[in-house]
Amino acid sequence: MKFGFENTYARLPERFFARVAPTPVPAPRLLKLNVELARELGLDPERLASAEGVEILAGNRVAAGSEPLAQAYAGHQYGHFVPQLGDGRADLLGEVVGRDGVRYDIQLKGSGPTPFSRRGDGRAAVGPVLREYIVGEAMAAMGIPTTRALAAVATGEEIMREVPLPGAVLTRVAASHLRVGTFEYFAAQDDAHGVRTLADYAMARHYPEAAQAEHKYRAFLDGVIARQARLVAQWMMIGFVHGVMNTDNTSISGETIDYGPCAFMEAFHPATVFSSIDRHGRYAWGSQPRIMLWNLTRLAEALMPVLVEEAGSPEAALASATQALEGFAPQFEAAQLALLRRKMGLFTEQEGDLKLAQDLLERMAANQADFTLTFRRLCDAALGQDAEVRALFADAAAFDEWAVKWRARLAVESVSGEERAAAMRGVNPIYIPRNHRVEAALNAAVERNDLKPLEELLEAVSRPYEERAGLERFTAPARPEERVSATFCGT
Repeated sequence: MKFGFENTYARLPERFFARVAPTPVPAPRLLKLNVELARELGLDPERLASAEGVEILAGNRVAAGSEPLAQAYAGHQYGHFVPQLGDGRADLLGEVVGRDGVRYDIQLKGSGPTPFSRRGDGRAAVGPVLREYIVGEAMAAMGIPTTRALAAVATGEEIMREVPLPGAVLTRVAASHLRVGTFEYFAAQDDAHGVRTLADYAMARHYPEAAQAEHKYRAFLDGVIARQARLVAQWMMIGFVHGVMNTDNTSISGETIDYGPCAFMEAFHPATVFSSIDRHGRYAWGSQPRIMLWNLTRLAEALMPVLVEEAGSPEAALASATQALEGFAPQFEAAQLALLRRKMGLFTEQEGDLKLAQDLLERMAANQADFTLTFRRLCDAALGQDAEVRALFADAAAFDEWAVKWRARLAVESVSGEERAAAMRGVNPIYIPRNHRVEAALNAAVERNDLKPLEELLEAVSRPYEERAGLERFTAPARPEERVSATFCGT
């Protein structure tokens, strides 16, 4: 089977990676193939699902043109620097150019040990693999930049975690797997040439306009900051908590990457945390902008060798980097406010819009209102139908008081209720991967080899803005006994 690989990363200096082939598995079996994504990449879904295709997706066979390698990178994990991490259980098979003309990485995750494994087994379990599949596809359907899953393959072997678990391999597609931690890896070794080579490669692949700028490395830093500011705003406006925003999980391309202990809020509160190891709330919902700026500051530090060359002195480089980082907050705030306006059905910009949105969020937090349903049922309220959104507040009067101010703001615009509600339904999803539904689907797949709940959940979240009869169970928040308060990395 041909992927048509065009491998630019494999042409970089050998110290950027380790050449290592995937470790074969005993009994590969296809769990799920992303037919739509395969076609977007110019791949044949039928051949991918064939015995030969599954062998490649499991790591038992190396496809023609593939040059498997594990990428080197470092990272700050919960604020603590680790100078060498790298792909400890992943192989970059190669790159393909999709039908859209964009270059994509094809990577196997859970494909066996590499020189970066740090005594790990290099494997992945079915549950975490399918979680990444579900959440990545939901994010893509909501229009949020993300890595995606091309396939999930069961390996026919057990892997040991706290208990034995069935193994699996995920085939992940990304604009690239370059991370903030990739730059940190070379900076930590005082390898200025490595930093420059990596920055030039990243610009050519993701920020070609920066390469044409007078101060190209500053323009590159500006570009990464802008994309990440927009990305975090998008996360927050769907109630998403990444859960492990380490610098090695922060993509240079501006995509969401590494879905580990991620989750979606139900009852809204800014301090919401799901990760079982985030005991101090470092990566809480409301902390995500601050942490992203922290991560981007680490990127700026790693880029200092090339920024100094460009600016002419360490002082000028520091001033330039500081100016770039100061641009994060206004860009994030502008992106967030623009999204909040759309979610509230506002077509124009007025000075009090941010205060109006903050007032709603504060009332939601005080009344344990469901984040997704509040904004979705606000679409009905735009048509004068308040009952369902009011019912989401412990004290319905809290919504009523806010609604008076909201309707006064709506009256400023000459927009019909029908037009406003339709626009709001296009940005406020009705279906998200609610945590209890994800857990139920994973448990069915792991414990009973039953993929029907997975398929049903994927069908719902694949069209998140289109409310459909028969899918009501996917809109409902968890009952008390179903609530998922802790999620796990799965490594």
